[in-house]
Amino acid sequence: MTVEKSLTAKIGSIFSLIKQSFSSENLDLTAIPIKKSVFLLAIPMMFEMVMESVFALVDLYFVGHLKESAFAIQTVGLTESLLTIVYSISIGISMAATAIIARRIGEKKPEKASESASQAILLSIIITILLSIFGFIFAKDLLIWMGSTEQAAEYGKNFTKIMMISCLSIVLLFLINGIFRGAGNAAIAMKSLWLANGINIILCPILVRGWFIFPEMGLEGAALATAIGRSGGVVYQLYCLTKKDSLIQIKWSYFLPKSKLIINIVKIAVPAIVQYIIASCSWIILARIVAQSGGEIASSGYQTALRLMMFFMLPAWGLSNAAATLVGQNLGNKDPEKAEKSVLMTMKFNIIYMLIVSVIFYGLSNYLVSIFTTEEHIKIVAKEGMYILATGFLLYGIGMVMMNAFNGAGDTMTPTIINFVGFWLFQIPLAYVLTYHFNLKEEGVFIAIPVSETFIAILAFILFKRGKWKQKIV
Repeated sequence: MTVEKSLTAKIGSIFSLIKQSFSSENLDLTAIPIKKSVFLLAIPMMFEMVMESVFALVDLYFVGHLKESAFAIQTVGLTESLLTIVYSISIGISMAATAIIARRIGEKKPEKASESASQAILLSIIITILLSIFGFIFAKDLLIWMGSTEQAAEYGKNFTKIMMISCLSIVLLFLINGIFRGAGNAAIAMKSLWLANGINIILCPILVRGWFIFPEMGLEGAALATAIGRSGGVVYQLYCLTKKDSLIQIKWSYFLPKSKLIINIVKIAVPAIVQYIIASCSWIILARIVAQSGGEIASSGYQTALRLMMFFMLPAWGLSNAAATLVGQNLGNKDPEKAEKSVLMTMKFNIIYMLIVSVIFYGLSNYLVSIFTTEEHIKIVAKEGMYILATGFLLYGIGMVMMNAFNGAGDTMTPTIINFVGFWLFQIPLAYVLTYHFNLKEEGVFIAIPVSETFIAILAFILFKRGKWKQKIV
């Protein structure tokens, strides 16, 4: 009976923590035990990233059942690859905001954190408007540059135009969620993605297939649904930032350009942006290699496998974001040892999660691929890719925690150098040699991914243990 009571108490405690993690209350994460703080951040951050990955999968599901499914899947995949540059900029500025805000919150200076948040939003709006205009004008040319045929690019150019012109909602969604994560309020970030995805899931079948009074819009309908969904999430975020009980509160006066704050953001954001652009360009080049060496079928299979990988990887990325917040806040609280212990605890949780994902990829690949395509040739490529990608998942989980720990400390230069060496000097040359010299085609690209991610994880862990990130001043 005592054992039963003890088990019941533990289960009740876990459910209580889950409930607390979903609440939007402001917590002092530096004052609670490490395991509890990681848990309270990790749960909403993982759900947030699940919702982020759902965007691409919902689009992929509906366009995968269109008449020109190979063209449609390729367009969605190539556009997502193009958007990774936008994601890089938004994640880079978001990471700078997270690091600065977490440090100010750890120092118990919420007003300074709010000012930095407002300046980061101002900076991102200016940059994104320029990118959106460029992407809208050159949408078809960008698809062709990515390896799409003239016919496929003509078919998909309107989808790409809509996605590129809606970049502002993408950037703000990432950035403002980074602001909330830095403040330790990951629940609001999670809820904004819930809302955005809910809108997208409702609108996708209506606009793609033409339900109710709406005409059938096909591929363009999927783009509109995604753009409207993300915009809805941003509106919710802005509402939360103006609430009186919010730890981070934006005011019109905070948006007046302040050179010192902008320079501080830029100093951290630029290496972070470069860091993610390096990785993003590597993914773009890999997608281009596959499209050129294997054609539409290989490209569609590669994009399907990659979308499934990202769906399961993003929760792990969300979990690793807990390390960034805890490192920033504990360094702000002058407790570097607790910051390091928080990272190692987060790493253990991520290893367990990635082990589960590996089992899913090996055991359920046929079922997962069948959800998104009915073409057997595409299924074969996608399943082969899933098996190969899964071999590096455990070390991939370790690497992303280490990289986020550096970023959370404001040391964005170290992971930038790691990415440059791991992706541009190792992954791309390896993929090229395997694909063309050994004639492995898309299989060569698939092999290059886990091999390079393993190399990156080992290098990042060695540099993390040296501890120079603890001395970073933000």
